[in-house]
Amino acid sequence: MRLAFMGSPDFAVPALRALHAAGHDIVAVYCQPPRPAGRGQKETPCPVHRAALELGLEIRTPARLKRDIAEHEAFAALDLDAAVVAAYGLILPRAMLDAPRRGCLNIHASLLPRWRGAAPIHAAILAGDAESGVTIMRMEEGLDTGPMLLKEATPIGPETTVQALHDALAEIGARLILRALAEDPPAMPQPEQGVTYAPKLTKEDGRLDWSQGAAALERRVRALNPWPGTYFQHQGEQIRVLAARIEAGAGAPGVLLDDAALVACGDGALRLTRLQRPGRAAMDADAFLRGFALPAGTVLG
Repeated sequence: MRLAFMGSPDFAVPALRALHAAGHDIVAVYCQPPRPAGRGQKETPCPVHRAALELGLEIRTPARLKRDIAEHEAFAALDLDAAVVAAYGLILPRAMLDAPRRGCLNIHASLLPRWRGAAPIHAAILAGDAESGVTIMRMEEGLDTGPMLLKEATPIGPETTVQALHDALAEIGARLILRALAEDPPAMPQPEQGVTYAPKLTKEDGRLDWSQGAAALERRVRALNPWPGTYFQHQGEQIRVLAARIEAGAGAPGVLLDDAALVACGDGALRLTRLQRPGRAAMDADAFLRGFALPAGTVLG
């Protein structure tokens, strides 16, 4: 099948590789332009860009699409059977949505209509959902509102991290898009009930609010690492919390209940088990506390 692939982050790479391995004719790969990264701020291509280079595929990196008529015409000239979209990062205008014969098929990392939007994997863990999954949908101009072709669910356990769920959903998405292209299943409209939204995350979303319950905070730690990262303020530093577990305990929210990083929350307590100071290596709590004491009674910001 004659395809364009449109994606940027790690999540999209398994699908690109699966489509290539299956023998589809991927005539163009669209992804975000290289951006400065690292200490030297060197222009760095995104994961899909790197994978496409490895596979010898044509790469296109437009900075914007909405009003770029020349880009719309170039896309239409590809004469596509379908376009596969996975976390591309740019909104496709109507002219591009309508160009492929079978439309633009999106690999969305949730069980639609739950968690439309930019951060569905994080949102599912934050909310304490028992499961997540992937939906293959035919795109339209609304935000993740298009009709659904296929779905597959996977459980979210009490220790599931965002990275583990991300990787599982990426593999499911790669498998499902091959089925969708091969089987051309009938499209089913999304139900009107159960719609929720997962907005784009910001750095501020990672600040731990100790007035919340320990269960909600523990989910936040699992959901927001590595990005945007969860943290608290202490002695003028922003201390990252990379892992934590719920334990028994009670006290004023934010107060340390012992010398081993047990923090009182709005309901219950949270043991901080892996921490990181700015510019330093991440450490398990016992090693961290040998160089940066957090004595009982300390109030964390």
